[in-house]
Amino acid sequence: MPQSAATGELVVDGLCKAFGAVRVLDHAGLRAPAGKVVALLGPSGCGKTTLLRCIAGLERPDAGRVRLDGRDLSAPDGFVAPERRRIGMVFQDGALFPHLTVAGNVGYGLSREQRRRGRLAERQPTQVEEALALVDLAGFGDRLPASLSGGQAQRVALARALVTRPSVLLLDEPFSNLDTSLRVQIRAEVQRLLADLGVTAVFVTHDQEEAFVVGDEVAVMLAGRVVQQATPAELYRAPASRAVAGFLGDANLLPGVAREGLADTAIGRVPLRNGLGGDVDVLLRPEQLRVSAGAAATIDSVQYFGHDAVYLTRLAGGTALRVRVLDVPEFRPGDTVDLTYVGGATVGYPRAGTG
Repeated sequence: MPQSAATGELVVDGLCKAFGAVRVLDHAGLRAPAGKVVALLGPSGCGKTTLLRCIAGLERPDAGRVRLDGRDLSAPDGFVAPERRRIGMVFQDGALFPHLTVAGNVGYGLSREQRRRGRLAERQPTQVEEALALVDLAGFGDRLPASLSGGQAQRVALARALVTRPSVLLLDEPFSNLDTSLRVQIRAEVQRLLADLGVTAVFVTHDQEEAFVVGDEVAVMLAGRVVQQATPAELYRAPASRAVAGFLGDANLLPGVAREGLADTAIGRVPLRNGLGGDVDVLLRPEQLRVSAGAAATIDSVQYFGHDAVYLTRLAGGTALRVRVLDVPEFRPGDTVDLTYVGGATVGYPRAGTG
């Protein structure tokens, strides 16, 4: 069920949507290059699902455009119905019909004529069988949803979305109802499948690790709009704002004074990526700091996770910094230490009230 590498570019521009007095989408923009997976990452209630539903045609936006391969799907005078968009969607709970077999669920999206042709092709695998084979459920066609595990049910939902050979696949937190180990397994399988098929996909999640693993690019959504879209590495190294930095994992913000690409801070000079000057707050990730015996900071507590540990330290001036170490903790609460920055050039943000 291959996809054309030349098709499937999705562009969302200035999308607005309100429900009564509540504005859910506020000029949201998104771009999914053909054949790539974009992870749409944001907290609950930020508008992720509404954005997906507008892309799919399940909701009409109040303003803005959804374009697929240059074709406007959302113009008021030319709104394209969901079934004519060549966009497949996998919902959070799978949304399988309990009274239909697995094959019946997968084939539901096919037109009547497609299903008829499939039944007549006695010696050829039908599109339904091909889709089930893609998700490693060959031979499951006669089973009912009630007999499936949670992971199998989500695979059926994925097969149902793929059977129509969509140009774009939308996945709305498809693994959130699975336990942790199964979630990791199914996530890896879906990541491999999307890469093999080369299908353009938008994958909604509120889990940073999941977004970074699955997405070729990650789009961070806050308060109804996409505030930054980039590769996972670029997004983590250079978040565009304090809000993005704080949302993406641990973010230490240390006061400093910037000049000529460097910031003077309480733990020494730190190289900056952006050309700021004056009072700044410098982003320091916990893994970019090292501890050694000294007197610059006091260890308030130690969090040991097995694969790593985090020191919660406090500088003499009261600033708290988290430090991650990939080893058994050497220091204990109450010990005094020095902190050293060992990362590359990082970003700074103008200090509140300084511009």
